Amino acid sequence: MKTSIFFIFLTLSCALDPTHLAQASGQDGQQQQQQPIKNIVVLVLENRSFDHMIGWMKKTINPSINGVTGKECNPFSTNLTNKHIQQTQESICFTDDANYVDPDPGHSFEDVEKQVFGSNPFPSMTGFVEQALSVSPNLSETVMKGFKPDNVPVFAKLVQEFAVFDRWFSSIPGPTQPNSTFRQHAKEGKLPSLSVIEPRYFDIKGYPANDDHPSHDVANGQKLVKEVYEVLRGSPQWNESLLVITYDEHGGFFDHVKTPYVNVPSPDGNTGPAPSFFKFDRLGVRVPTIMVSPWIKKGTVISSPKGPTPNSEYEHSSIPATIKKMFNLSSNFLTHRDAWAGSFEHVVSQLSSPRTDCPEVLPEAAPLRRTEPDETKGLSEFQSEVVQLAAVLNGDHFLSSFPDEMGKKMSVKEAHTYVQGAVSRFITASKEAIKLGADESAIVDMRSSLTTRTVIRN
Repeated sequence: MKTSIFFIFLTLSCALDPTHLAQASGQDGQQQQQQPIKNIVVLVLENRSFDHMIGWMKKTINPSINGVTGKECNPFSTNLTNKHIQQTQESICFTDDANYVDPDPGHSFEDVEKQVFGSNPFPSMTGFVEQALSVSPNLSETVMKGFKPDNVPVFAKLVQEFAVFDRWFSSIPGPTQPNSTFRQHAKEGKLPSLSVIEPRYFDIKGYPANDDHPSHDVANGQKLVKEVYEVLRGSPQWNESLLVITYDEHGGFFDHVKTPYVNVPSPDGNTGPAPSFFKFDRLGVRVPTIMVSPWIKKGTVISSPKGPTPNSEYEHSSIPATIKKMFNLSSNFLTHRDAWAGSFEHVVSQLSSPRTDCPEVLPEAAPLRRTEPDETKGLSEFQSEVVQLAAVLNGDHFLSSFPDEMGKKMSVKEAHTYVQGAVSRFITASKEAIKLGADESAIVDMRSSLTTRTVIRN
């Protein structure tokens, strides 16, 4: 990895080894041979809702998209909700003038509960303004703004050219840049069956965060998507590839589509901690999801899935569910949730041959933030969680003061340096272990040595 950059290029080639896939037989094996996709690239960005990023594209790009009209409003208080409250001074309606966002809207489990339900026993999607007001008076208008398509030109072009899912939900109602290896493998036609690209999470001068998490500039996220697309478009594997772009969750921004909250299976029966004791039996808010492949019809809009159950939905578990089908994997589903989630293999089965008119270059995105990143800032909750994950790779989680305390005293720059070092050492150690004959599937269970880690002193 290059200095001052943190991202992970994760390849799951051992789990999706083509030699194992080739062993598939019978009718399913015949279907696999006809399946044009051999490489799936997944890029997950952070904390934006569908309406916030794509909702206004209904007006100018594709009227089939379940987007916004500007008549979608939220009251200051959900206790006042009625048919006459819209378009009055007691409510805020959705506009198209989203810009650089700071501070970060609320998106904890309790925040999302208020945003989705308001004061109702069912999802009304009317509590976004009221919840934002509890954080900051100025934030209430921020969560009710979406981007003009011209301000997210990369997404606008991809929605126009490929497929957008307008009913894809975050898996739970709460919080949750390609490196040189990706570029090289794409150029040489050596991409594995599955690649997962991590964006930059830390805002550093010269290498700004491009994960779209507020308060990061979405223009940098657009540049990341543009780069990933153009690298893949120029690869000899382009005609065998599917790029999936999605967001982990909505980040507290308004969306008008009601969140599914009944008949959603718990993945494994586990229950969350007090006071909510959440059973993981509801989905989160709708998030942007775009799919790109020369096998996708131009301007495709996909809404509800056709199965596998009458109440199945598209959500993040749809990705492993589709991988299982596309690559004809004989293993069981991971959980009850991916067994239930809608799969999208049909999206790339509508054409008899790959398109030759896909753009080679995407538009440039103009920056929305006019200042340089502040490397001295303290960490956001999410960044602290990334540090805690890095502490496990580094072996620091064995110490009594780690990982909870370390993030509290770090600046963004310090955290970036720490995380980058931890990931770099883990990748190096993993490669050395493989050379020595270690089982690739056991690499994730490797433990760092406390005698070789870099010490961070509080």
